[in-house]
Amino acid sequence: MAEQLKDLADDRALLGRTSTAERVSDILRSRIAEGYFPPGTRLSEDSIGGALGVSRNTLREAFRLLTHERLLVHELNRGVFVRVLTVEDVEDIYRTRRLVECAVVRGLGEPPYGLDGLAGAVAEGRRAAREGDWKGVGTANIHFHRELVALAVSERTAELMRSVFAELRLAFHVVDEPQRLHEPYIARNIAILEALEAGERGKAERLLAGYLDDSLERVVEVYRRRVGEDG
Repeated sequence: MAEQLKDLADDRALLGRTSTAERVSDILRSRIAEGYFPPGTRLSEDSIGGALGVSRNTLREAFRLLTHERLLVHELNRGVFVRVLTVEDVEDIYRTRRLVECAVVRGLGEPPYGLDGLAGAVAEGRRAAREGDWKGVGTANIHFHRELVALAVSERTAELMRSVFAELRLAFHVVDEPQRLHEPYIARNIAILEALEAGERGKAERLLAGYLDDSLERVVEVYRRRVGEDG
């Protein structure tokens, strides 16, 4: 046992380095999800490492983690870039969302439910719409669905969907029609919230499923056209 403990102690530095890289990847993932780094953006090691006060090795490990999550891509001799999704990526994101989000609503226990987070996201979206901040509406919309997933009270589910929602933001950037894309879903978020407030989880699931199907159709229609134009 003494020998195993010595080997474990030798790994202490690795643990510190890994945990720091994971914290850096959390920060960058959140920034991508909030729309700070659009698809195709080259991420400068010097600039980001300097801003966060971390070493080049730590930052490279964080980049590696996010590449594994399909948020970044490494191009030989060019650097690391925020990934540009394909239409097939977008379709797969929505398949995953439908599977997970609808299952969360279906699996809710008896009401009442803890809906403060959902209500806060709805208020955030309405406030952004009044100010004409349509990208802010999109951010509030992602917050709404993140809070919906949080109703499962499952860290594994939340972790899975964090990267999915970050990828979704990449798709929204390419669509680049924020008002047309996001405005209709303010009312639909309100309807889902009201159904859950009334304890009608079956109705909430039906509303959510229709919402996601319509959103997929709208996003793919515009995305396919924009990607074709850029190509």
